[in-house]
Amino acid sequence: MTRYLLRRAAFLLISLLAAIVVLFVLLRLLPGDPANALLSVNATPEQIAAAQAQVGSDRPLAEQFASWFGDVLTLDLGRSFISSLPVGPEIVSRLAVTVPLTLLSFALALVVSLVVGFVAAWKSRTWYGQALSALSQLGIAVPAFWVGILLVSLFSIRLRLLPSGGFPRDDWADPADAIRSLTLPVITIAIVMSASLARYVRSATLDVLGSDFLRNARALGAPFRVAMWRHGLRNASVPVISILGIELATTFLGAVVIESVFTLPGLGSMLLRAIAQHDYPNIQGILLVSTVAVLVIGFLADLVQRLVDPRLRASISGNR
Repeated sequence: MTRYLLRRAAFLLISLLAAIVVLFVLLRLLPGDPANALLSVNATPEQIAAAQAQVGSDRPLAEQFASWFGDVLTLDLGRSFISSLPVGPEIVSRLAVTVPLTLLSFALALVVSLVVGFVAAWKSRTWYGQALSALSQLGIAVPAFWVGILLVSLFSIRLRLLPSGGFPRDDWADPADAIRSLTLPVITIAIVMSASLARYVRSATLDVLGSDFLRNARALGAPFRVAMWRHGLRNASVPVISILGIELATTFLGAVVIESVFTLPGLGSMLLRAIAQHDYPNIQGILLVSTVAVLVIGFLADLVQRLVDPRLRASISGNR
């Protein structure tokens, strides 16, 4: 187990280092100079040189990368070119919106997809089982922002039950008010995400329902619920867990997009503003945090999958 964890941690570290290099290079390949964020239209050559020296774009790329990488190792993501505020604390404050939005959306999508996927598989020969499968296929094709617009039109404009966007200025000081602001974004992400996840749940359930071990358990007198709980649940969860890691990472990235639809002060609005202003420290910081989150989620999903599956646990312990 220890050797496996060390090996996976080393792979995670290598992946993170590669992502840092690729992120730095790709941003530097974009047209324009980062110093342009500090300059007016009629800037003089002296002003341009001073701005380049201030942001460090006049130095060789290797020197720029070494300086930024050294700051990252000390958890210093730099300062914004526009506001001069530290990037790290600003990202942390924005995560107070993005992380709850991601987790609540994922939890709701997981509950819905488990129910829909199981019923669609268990009753696959009935009309409502086939209807659930068709709805999940349709849900995958629907853009998330369009779902958000429809929900705003229904619950905010017509029924006036929920706010159409925004977030309380005092953040989570009033949890009820904050939850109301996140309700529509959470439902928006959950609808799209559950449609995709329900397909995998349905496929895994169908494999279990047609398996020999489940038929043998039923033949020995075990009721269907008992057989599914003791034998089917673990076998069905193994392929789904790996998908859950991908879906959770997708939910995090999707939350960044949905935030712009509902004008939430999360990482999404911060990223869009940084891109519009060519604020490289903010862009680098947000993309770096997002990359780390995706890699860590994948690492944890792989670990959980191996702990659940006895065959994979045997490979961890060195028996295979």
